[in-house]
Amino acid sequence: MTLGFINRYPLVVATLLCGVAVASFLLVGQDSAAQWLASGFSLFVAARLAVGMVRALARGRWGIDLLAVTAVVSTVLVGEYIASLIIVLMLSGGQALEDFAQGRAKRELTALLERAPQVAHRERDGGPPEEISVEQVVPGDLLLLRPAEVVPVDGVLVSDFGSFDESALTGESLPVERTAGDPVLSGSVNGEAAVRMQATASVGDSQYSRIVALVREASASRAPVVRLADRYAVPFTAFAFLLAGAAWLASGDPGRFAEVLVVATPCPLLIAAPVAFVGGMGRAARSGIIIKNGGTLEKLSRVRTVAFDKTGTLTGGRPVLLEIRAMDGPAGQLPADELLRLAASAEQYSSHVLAASVMEAAEARGLVLVPARDATEHATHGVIADFGGRAVVIGKRRFVAEEARGTVKTPLASGQMAVYIGVDGAYAGALVLSDAVRPNAASTLEQLRRLGLDEMIMLTGDARETAEHIAREVGLDRIQAECLPADKVETVRALPRRPVMMVGDGVNDAPVLAAADVGVAMGAKGSTAASESADVVIMLDDLSKVAQAVEIGQRSIKVALQSIWIGILLSVGLMVAAAFGHIPAVAGALSQELVDLATILNALRALVPARAAGGIRSQPGRIRDYSRAGE
Repeated sequence: MTLGFINRYPLVVATLLCGVAVASFLLVGQDSAAQWLASGFSLFVAARLAVGMVRALARGRWGIDLLAVTAVVSTVLVGEYIASLIIVLMLSGGQALEDFAQGRAKRELTALLERAPQVAHRERDGGPPEEISVEQVVPGDLLLLRPAEVVPVDGVLVSDFGSFDESALTGESLPVERTAGDPVLSGSVNGEAAVRMQATASVGDSQYSRIVALVREASASRAPVVRLADRYAVPFTAFAFLLAGAAWLASGDPGRFAEVLVVATPCPLLIAAPVAFVGGMGRAARSGIIIKNGGTLEKLSRVRTVAFDKTGTLTGGRPVLLEIRAMDGPAGQLPADELLRLAASAEQYSSHVLAASVMEAAEARGLVLVPARDATEHATHGVIADFGGRAVVIGKRRFVAEEARGTVKTPLASGQMAVYIGVDGAYAGALVLSDAVRPNAASTLEQLRRLGLDEMIMLTGDARETAEHIAREVGLDRIQAECLPADKVETVRALPRRPVMMVGDGVNDAPVLAAADVGVAMGAKGSTAASESADVVIMLDDLSKVAQAVEIGQRSIKVALQSIWIGILLSVGLMVAAAFGHIPAVAGALSQELVDLATILNALRALVPARAAGGIRSQPGRIRDYSRAGE
């Protein structure tokens, strides 16, 4: 027995030592001394429990300690001092048993905390790397990552090639390969070769620190459902006393009263729910889902309506190039690649969301961008750039039409958008892009329906036509288009079937995530504001994790309640048997330990998913428009 265990659980140690002393007295025939020692020690523990019970009652909380106190006192009074000592051991050991079970359940949840990097190796002026604290790293520092070392801060890879284990962040078991210029996430583990990276964030602003902060918040929480055990306390206690009293009256033996109360001790009610909830949160963390507090698990289990943002949530969040439509001009038609190269070169000077998509398309074709002699961005409209005598204008049709003659509207299908291009004062063509629906969006919605969420709505600031196109693709039957962040908040608050879950990813989603009963942030790409406003953060860029979070919430609640009822039913069965005189006090005390073990083992089932159910049914329906224009 270690010193740490003795310091943490002194009552358990004292009870074991008392048991050894009692056994020694019995072996040498000192039955009276054994009885006095066991009875005195048991009454001392009962007095401590009674003090705690009175304090709880003063705070207005009805607990189930009264059963334990009465069971100890009654066994002492009828001379069953061995049984009283076993009850004391069961009660004192219950905390140790609960800590062990919760430690098993929290293993995945605390793994991230234990892996937090403490040091970094910084290189300066070509000299040898110096070991510094991660708090000393600033953006721009050149860091050396040794083999199997945890990446201390977010950055970009400087070396030509690197392999990283991101399983702690994303749940992906296979190593991820990166090349020079690719982002490297803090908390990932470097492969077998030393590489260099440049820091782009301090430790406080890095991805891993945000995860650690969320996990700390999650592990410190206490779920409301844990208090469900207290709700059963009064009826369970009343039933136990009534049955014990009836057994005493019917048999005329006061020992029956003690025997019934021995098997009515409340450990299963106290242990089961906390273990199930921490197990569910641990399973979620292992899957890349940070559930900030235990209360969210209960809400997830009861969610009936879900609202989705469109861009970055149901769609990939970054439009992809579908087609290059070059047009005849005074100098003829530009080749498609040349038109794209000029467009991407101009988009280098734009902060618009479509600019990155245009540049990525040019890079994918191996096109080399050229610097502009002069460039001006007109916010939200477009860019005018001069490339050594060749003037390029790119952006919205009306903006381009002001600078390039002959600009015409290009035909678009639902869900498509166009970037117009003018070269040397004439319309040169358009790039057609589309924000593609996530491949697993439709299947995720089907899984949510199977989990009982039959009310779904999409909230977006996009045009109604685009919103309807996306809704048809994923099987949504309700939309609200052309809405501002305030409109989203108002809509979510007005939804009738609650609790309501909102899923989003951007800064503009932060208000509605906070307003929803359960806010879910797609944290892999989302903003810090969205992650901080949400109750659940998905650390992967995977929409299916939303359905998995709901399933984990439902299963955790189910397992917690099952465990509570298993403890109650087993205890009631033992009480009935004891009332008829079939379970002596000592045997009853030992059998109650088996009840504790059964409830804990059942509660640990929250660590693993339930067996997959049958097929998922899709229920796409007629689109109902709830946009401002339709209200």
